[in-house]
Amino acid sequence: MKFLENESDKIEIVDGPVEVPAIIDTLVDQLPTDNPFYVMDIGDIVRKHQQWIEKMPRVVPHYAVKCNDTDLVCATLAALGASFDCASKGEIAKVLSLGVAPERIIFANPMKPASHLRYASSNAVKTMTYDSDTELHKIKQYCPDAKLVIRIRCEAEKAQCPLGKKFGCDPVEEAPRLIKIARSLGLEVVGVSFHVGSGCADFPIYYKAISYARDLFDYAAQLGYSFNLLDIGGGFPGDTGTSIDEVAMIVNTALDTFFPDKSVRVISEPGRYYVSSAFTLVTNVQSKRICLNAKTGTIERMMYYLNDGVYASFNSILYDHQVPHPKLIGGQSGKQYKSTIWGPTCDALDQLIETIALPELQIDDWVVFENMGAYTIPVASPFNGFELPKIYCYISKKHWEMLETLFPLQNECSLIAANTLPSSYETVACA
Repeated sequence: MKFLENESDKIEIVDGPVEVPAIIDTLVDQLPTDNPFYVMDIGDIVRKHQQWIEKMPRVVPHYAVKCNDTDLVCATLAALGASFDCASKGEIAKVLSLGVAPERIIFANPMKPASHLRYASSNAVKTMTYDSDTELHKIKQYCPDAKLVIRIRCEAEKAQCPLGKKFGCDPVEEAPRLIKIARSLGLEVVGVSFHVGSGCADFPIYYKAISYARDLFDYAAQLGYSFNLLDIGGGFPGDTGTSIDEVAMIVNTALDTFFPDKSVRVISEPGRYYVSSAFTLVTNVQSKRICLNAKTGTIERMMYYLNDGVYASFNSILYDHQVPHPKLIGGQSGKQYKSTIWGPTCDALDQLIETIALPELQIDDWVVFENMGAYTIPVASPFNGFELPKIYCYISKKHWEMLETLFPLQNECSLIAANTLPSSYETVACA
C-alpha cells in the first residue's frame, strides 16, 4: 500500500481537531489573492467511513473514483479498507498503483472499450457490470473469465443526476433475457447491480430495487447460477448537515427482508458521500461591475468576477446540477444588492449565480464555498489560461496515528517515514 509517497501529496498534521474556518482565516492572510484554493479535511473522510460501517455494516463501500480522483482521497480510503468502483483503464491503474488488490475493484461501467477490458483482464480485475447483449459478446472475446454483474434500471424520481437513460436494463423485461444469453455464452454471472441516480432524494427506491434484485437471484437459480453479489450503487448524500440514517434504515430493512442469507456479499458505490464535505473552496473577487439604472442613477445590480468558474471547480453546476452557496469572510455588512457572480473566463456561460442578495463586496474580498469535493476537481480545466486551485490538506494527529495503525493491516502496506512529513502548522500545498 503506497501512501503519501509522491512529493506533491503532502499534508499538515495538527495537534487538535481540524478547524477549517480557522485554517481558511490563516491562509487568506498568508496567500496572494490571484488564485483560488481548496482546504481538504482528511478527517472528514475518515469520519464518513466510520459512520458508514456503523450504519450499514453489511454493505462494503466501493468508492466511485470518478467523483474525486485526488491521490490523497484514494489513498486514505484504501488505507481504511474501502474498495473501489472504477469506470476506465485509467481509474483502475490509479487504484492498483496504490497497492490495492484487484479483488477490491469493480469495473462498474456497463459500456467498456475493448482496450480497457483487455487491461482489466491482464491485471486480474474480473468483477464487472453489463446491461446489454453486445457487451456480453465483447466480454466473451476479451475477458471470458469475468465475474459479471447485471445492471438493472430502477431510478429515483428525485436525483441530481439521473442515469437510467444511459445505463441499466429493465429488471422485468430485459434482465432475464440477458442472464439467459450470458448462460448460453458460458459466462459467469455472479450478481445484480443498480444505481438509483447520483444525489438521490427518494430513498424508498432502494427497497424497490433490492426487491427486483431478489427476483433476479431466484430466476438465475433456475438457470443453474448461484448469485452471491448485490451492488446497491451510489446516490448517498454527503453535504454538511446531511445524513445517511434514513437510507441506511431502508437498505438494512430491505436486506433483512430479501437477503437474510449473509453469504450474499453486498457492496455499494458511494462517491459524493465520502468527499463532498471534505473539500472547501476559497475564491477571491478579482473584478467588479456596478450596474446603474439609466433613469435614476441608483444601483440596479452588482456583478462580481471570481477567480474560479464553471470551467474549473464550478463545472459541477453544469455536470452535477449543483447550486453553489457563497459564504463571505471579512465582516461585510450594510445594504444588500441584487448581485450576479461570474467566473473569470471570457465565456458568458461562466456564471455561478444569476441573482443573489449580497452586501457590497470589494476587489480582493474572499468568498468561500463549502461542500465542493464531489464532481469538481476531476473535471476542471485551465480554460483561458486560468490556474486550477491548489489543495491544502490537513489531518489531526489523532486521525494520522489511526491511519498509521491501519496501514500494517492492509496488504503490502508501506508508509512514508514520519520525519519526512511537514512539521505541524507548516503550510504545504497538495497540488
